[in-house]
Amino acid sequence: MKLILGLGNPGADYEGTRHNAGREAVAAFASSLDATWKKDAKRSADIAKADVGGQDVMCARTTVYMNESGRTSTALSSYYKIGPERILIVQDEMDLPPGRIAFICKGRAAGHKGVADIQNTTGRDDICRLRIGIGRPETGKPVEDWVLERPPKEDADAIGDAVSRSVEAIKDWIDLGHEKAMTKWNKK
Repeated sequence: MKLILGLGNPGADYEGTRHNAGREAVAAFASSLDATWKKDAKRSADIAKADVGGQDVMCARTTVYMNESGRTSTALSSYYKIGPERILIVQDEMDLPPGRIAFICKGRAAGHKGVADIQNTTGRDDICRLRIGIGRPETGKPVEDWVLERPPKEDADAIGDAVSRSVEAIKDWIDLGHEKAMTKWNKK
């Protein structure tokens, strides 16, 4: 089984914010598969299982706040016995412009608190991630405010387009593996 974990914050107050791009991408992916969501309170997640090209796939969205994402990642991977090579984290990324997507399969969190919590909890920095660009705030604007805002229309449209394209990128990661998916999707 492969695990596709979308990072974000739960609740209506956070819908449409930059920080929820990963969560929204996984929701779009599950929707493309007609997968049904179920609450998994023990593992702090909403989960949806599907078959993708003969492979069992679990889509998951954290139901805890971003900074506690490691709890969900560890609980799901431990309970379902999913090794780190079969996990894809889908996240927002300030180091990419709005609308750009790119895979990374090794590297530090670069200030992303959800990714940092997963890396601290698992002790690993080699779990693949699909990063959805949200851009950086203007000079002087606190990052915490920036990621929790709903972006202006132009950025929202670019991020929404990236969320839509993430559906195909996730399928490529499942079908082709991380190296071929990176080659295809990491072009500028």
